[in-house]
Parts: sequence; structure tokens; C-alpha cells
Amino acid sequence: MTNKLSDKDKKDWQNFLNSSEKLHSKDVDQQNNKKIFMRSIDLHGYTLEEANLEISKFIENCFFSGVKKINVITGKGMRSKNLDDPYQSLDLSILKYSVPNYIKNNTELMKKIIRIDFDSVNSPSKGNFDIFLKTTK
Repeated sequence: MTNKLSDKDKKDWQNFLNSSEKLHSKDVDQQNNKKIFMRSIDLHGYTLEEANLEISKFIENCFFSGVKKINVITGKGMRSKNLDDPYQSLDLSILKYSVPNYIKNNTELMKKIIRIDFDSVNSPSKGNFDIFLKTTK
């Protein structure tokens, strides 16, 4: 990038600073003045049942609010007490794996979803994943 600004760029910048004009936010729905691009939910500390209930409600609300992307924070499962229980399913007792599996197997939720980022789910270094939602018609 160059350090040299043209006189026109300097003048335009100064005019903008002196004006009361506001920049348009691309993340705001003009009709409802709501942010619609992305929302997050943190499921740390939830039981499997609580997490499944919360994610269901959250996806429904986001879908009908026009949200396009959801970031689901589950944690990596590294400190899960389920790791010590040989009778628990390692993959499905940890929210990181069970929540996306629950969503994938819920046909009503999947009707609202374009895709789930399973690469993030399967990555040992990530404790979150994204869901991309369809638009309401």
C-alpha cells in the first residue's frame, strides 16, 4: 500500500469528517433495522439435552429473523468429564460432536440450513462451528 494520498482523496476524507453523514451498515436490514448477518450462541456448560433444546430454538429464531450465519461455540471437549466414563460415547457425549449430529438428524432444522461447517467440527483445534441458513421466502 502506498503512503501517498492524492489531494482529491485528502479533500474527500476531510469533507466526510466534517459532514454529519453516516455510513450505511451492510449488516442492517433496512426495513426492520435489525442486524441480520451473523449471530453466536455459546453452549459451554449445557447438558446434551439443554444444548439441543437451545440450539433448536436459536436456529428457529435466527431463521425467522433473517440471520444468514450462526456461530455455535461448544468448546473443544478437552475437559469433559465424559472422557473418564467408558460407557459414554466419546463422539456423541461431547457437545462439539453431539450438537451438529443432533442438527443433522433433525429434518425440520435441516430444512432451514444450507450447510454446517463440519470441517470445523472435526478439527481438534476448534471449539466452534458455523451454520449457514437459508433465507425465508
